[in-house]
Amino acid sequence: MTERKGELAANLAKVEERITAACVAAGRKREEVTLIVVTKTYPAGDVRLLSELGVRHVAENRDQDAAPKAAACSDLPLSWHFVGQLQTNKVRSVVGYADVVQSVDRSKLVTALSREAVRAGREVGCLIQVALDAGESARGARGGVAPGGIEELADLVAESPGLRLDGLMTVAPLTGEYAGRQRAAFERLMDLSTDLRRGHPTANMVSAGMSADLEEAVAAGATHVRVGTAVLGVRPRLG
Repeated sequence: MTERKGELAANLAKVEERITAACVAAGRKREEVTLIVVTKTYPAGDVRLLSELGVRHVAENRDQDAAPKAAACSDLPLSWHFVGQLQTNKVRSVVGYADVVQSVDRSKLVTALSREAVRAGREVGCLIQVALDAGESARGARGGVAPGGIEELADLVAESPGLRLDGLMTVAPLTGEYAGRQRAAFERLMDLSTDLRRGHPTANMVSAGMSADLEEAVAAGATHVRVGTAVLGVRPRLG
């Protein structure tokens, strides 16, 4: 085993222990929580090593990094998640490799995703990104639609060809009433998920929690956690 593979294996084991312990504490089964490894700024070689170590879900937040990496790893049994703010001029590229787009937050983006998914003959899963730092009709500082905008956007995704409404995603907000209150933020997301599933029963994916707060997300009921630093190490500064 190479030094890097050993490092990744050890980090994965630690994250696995954390997720398992969080599930036990919450009275949940371990298989209820899916680990997504966020590989932004790290090379395709690391993605290949992660695949060898059993990782099946990886995420990226910038198309210029993700597209070549996904192409280099196209032979691997991976599901690719796009988790960053997505501009419509990048949609065609993203639809080429992303199995799930977790950052859907406006109708213009839904329209573009649907058009390109149909053109590519693909079905793309969509999560509505919820901004818990936004007012009822505003967008969040890091993207996302306010809670009051979820229903309309979800209905649009559900009726759009080539798209599949999978659920909700959030990032713990840095400002507003939930700043520093990750558990409360994730519990609010779960309440919103319950509301969403009344009209869309299969949209049961809840993506929340990262390296620093995955325990709070698991405790609240998240089905997917997005972990980067705890698996891959501290990211190098971008020049």
